[in-house]
Amino acid sequence: MATVLLVRHGATAANAAGVLAGRAAGVPLSATGREQVARLAERLAPVPLRAVVSSPLGRCRQTAHAILRSQPAGVPTFLDAGITECDYGEWQGRALRDLAKEELWRIVQTQPSAAVFPGGEAMAGMQARAVAAVRARDRAVEAEHGAGAVWAAVSHGDVIKSVLADALGMHLDLFQRISVGPASVSIVRYGAGRCEVLATNTDSGDLSWLSDSRPAAEAELGGGAGHGAQASPAGPGDAGGERS
Repeated sequence: MATVLLVRHGATAANAAGVLAGRAAGVPLSATGREQVARLAERLAPVPLRAVVSSPLGRCRQTAHAILRSQPAGVPTFLDAGITECDYGEWQGRALRDLAKEELWRIVQTQPSAAVFPGGEAMAGMQARAVAAVRARDRAVEAEHGAGAVWAAVSHGDVIKSVLADALGMHLDLFQRISVGPASVSIVRYGAGRCEVLATNTDSGDLSWLSDSRPAAEAELGGGAGHGAQASPAGPGDAGGERS
């Protein structure tokens, strides 16, 4: 299994103002966002990324460029419309406080699988194309670089939440339980039989363990020994950890 780092772009002025930027052009990172992605790049510097894939929107491209500056030259980069922002249609550019008065807002909060933005995209459609894009790229990275490969997908809050919901086996109607902050990193491994969600919504902490982490063939009973430890099969009577 390869490992994908789901990275949300840094903060923008639209985020701070409570405006739904959507796919609008000209929404760069704010000063706060640039500081966030600089710290993000420092966290990812010890991790040898095999590819950096970005949403085509500027705020994601800025974030991806910051990550690449911390990596050796020659890391392949791609733009992928499959992980671009949800098409919010007529909601794009409007203040969240005004959108909260709309009937559709309550559907987005409680039954997002039924939400279709006027003149835009269904949230279920957003999830379907984002999950398909991430899983396809993950297979390609693993096929080229092997099961220990790590790559980054730089995308948007709702998109990443929908991908995490899929990896967790959650219905889309529950995805609002997941938080994904600006410049955060969530970590997923896909496998033939199951997904592993190693982390969600992290904005600090050492990630160097990813440089030599290898996926276990099967889930370890008891939770395993953690990063950096060599896993060994449990013997008779040892399932679930040590006996006291």
